[in-house]
Amino acid sequence: MPIYAYACSDCGLQKDVMQKMSDAPLTTCPECGKETFTKQLTAAGFQLKGSGYYATDFKNGSQPKAEHKTEPKAEPACASSCASADTCPMASGVA
Repeated sequence: MPIYAYACSDCGLQKDVMQKMSDAPLTTCPECGKETFTKQLTAAGFQLKGSGYYATDFKNGSQPKAEHKTEPKAEPACASSCASADTCPMASGVA
């Protein structure tokens, strides 16, 4: 059930009232008894309960996603016999 904010323009009473959406708005102030009790325009407040999307999607917090494993690049066949990449003919793509 939604919670509505009411205020009396005569005595200044402010009160939150839980009502069904189909209930008629309150008009009589419970404090002073005058017909100056009006519903206020406020931001909607609600809480998601149960096994809905909120409870299941964000239950684990912000955990990092699993990284995709990539295969290592193949080294040239002569990599073990060459002293450095500067002197290897396979490293420059000339072979």
